[in-house]
Amino acid sequence: MELKLFERVESGKGLFAVESISLIYNALTTILILLLYPRMDHPGTMLLERLGIVVLTFVLIHLYQAFPCRLTAFVRMVVQMSLLAYWYPDTFEFNRLFPNLDYLFASAEQAIFHCQPSVEFSKLCPSVWFSEPFNMGYFFYYPMMLIVVVYYFLTRFEWFEKICFVLVTSFFIYYLFYILVPVAGPQFYFPAIGMDKVNACDFPAIGDYFNDNTFLLPGPGYEHGFFYNLVEASQEVGERPTAAFPSSHVGISTIVMIMAWRVNRKLAYILFPFYVLLCCATVYIQAHYLIDSLVGLITAFFVYQLATLMYKRWFISPVFKRIMY
Repeated sequence: MELKLFERVESGKGLFAVESISLIYNALTTILILLLYPRMDHPGTMLLERLGIVVLTFVLIHLYQAFPCRLTAFVRMVVQMSLLAYWYPDTFEFNRLFPNLDYLFASAEQAIFHCQPSVEFSKLCPSVWFSEPFNMGYFFYYPMMLIVVVYYFLTRFEWFEKICFVLVTSFFIYYLFYILVPVAGPQFYFPAIGMDKVNACDFPAIGDYFNDNTFLLPGPGYEHGFFYNLVEASQEVGERPTAAFPSSHVGISTIVMIMAWRVNRKLAYILFPFYVLLCCATVYIQAHYLIDSLVGLITAFFVYQLATLMYKRWFISPVFKRIMY
């Protein structure tokens, strides 16, 4: 396979689609910071970080204009995707100010399923033979995205800008929802109210409890497992009591599977077992209520269509004139 990393790409001096949507999200959340400024924990730092992201974006544009090739185009778009690791915990800085809604979701879970599936699932399957595969699937979330993105870059470069835009925009759609709908998930809510109340099916409202408390319940399963400890370590670093409903792990991974299916069926078949394990793991490790994961699956198709429509209407770039969408 010929990589053609330094093949010249003529795109003019404008923004790529993924950069445009990132700057739009940056602007929207900046406005929200200014509106909530007196109530926020460190709004000045957040504003400076956003300014830094804008500066980084235009530095990369300048680099690309000096060396307009596939490699620098890849760097520009992948940097915006890597910044999702910043934008995700950033949602917590907003929704921590609002009354937590976990009590509604835990109550709905109890009413629909007559139990808490996240608790029962881990009780039924505590052994290493379940724990390790599920944790492996959960950990595979970002590698799965990377595999599909790199595959498009190497084999369908003419579609690369579109899939980067759709993926990042899908994240931002979920993130905007998380800012407005503060749900932390069982791994945060259950230790906040205590397992005695969970077992008694008593799910009290806790207001803005998570504004000052971020204790994370250790995941169930085989505690000495390799993937168990990888997931625990990653959650300790980047997890916050935010983004439970709907599950973006399920939603985004479903969108990634759609992208894989459209470009290469064999690739989709290879990724499918990891996808199934990932979806199951969201409930097994108690990161999500079952209804979070089900709604994540359903919304994925709508979010994918919306992001694709936005790309078609707003951001068709001259870089990739051969795109057939």
